[in-house]
Amino acid sequence: MYSKAGSLVLGFHGCDESIRDLVVSGKENLKKSQNDYDWLGHGFYFWENNPERANNWATQLTKKPKSKIKKPAVLGAIIDLGYCLDFLNNRNITLLTEAYKNLSEINTQLNLPIPINKTYGDSIDLVQRFLDCSVIESIHQMNKELGKDDFDSVRGVFFEGEEVYPSAGFKTGNHIQICVRNPNCIKAYFLPREREMTFNIP
Repeated sequence: MYSKAGSLVLGFHGCDESIRDLVVSGKENLKKSQNDYDWLGHGFYFWENNPERANNWATQLTKKPKSKIKKPAVLGAIIDLGYCLDFLNNRNITLLTEAYKNLSEINTQLNLPIPINKTYGDSIDLVQRFLDCSVIESIHQMNKELGKDDFDSVRGVFFEGEEVYPSAGFKTGNHIQICVRNPNCIKAYFLPREREMTFNIP
């Protein structure tokens, strides 16, 4: 009953400048991410209220061999989360736990390995979320099989990076991520503006 988010949020997507300009102009749409290691399952990814994090991510990708991002840029979006699988909600954490148990039982019965989350490269974080992706996608599949409403979006908080200070509960890369499953949740795209320094931010 409380999974319908009641307000719009701002999301930011890191990409190449050419893609940003094509999407803002309406000449192209974003492509849905369907990797088996996607953090929140398959969909269109945004950092909530965090253009700096989106830019950092795009900049990091330019350093990878064969990267499609040559000139990092940030695309802004106005998003209605709609019917949201929000993992800041205890009810959905319970759903996640149940989905993991179901996935484990099915894979055991079929003698299939259970996916695991993995680090990648020099990262200390589990950046390849094979297990999380499988569990979340199994929730969507279960909803479909039971005739329940599809989730429009998925939202989660992630604690990433180094401790800000010794024994801190905060890390340098903390962020909230949104995965939009229903493209109609994206109400508009925009080019993020720079602040006018002579004015306060309301």
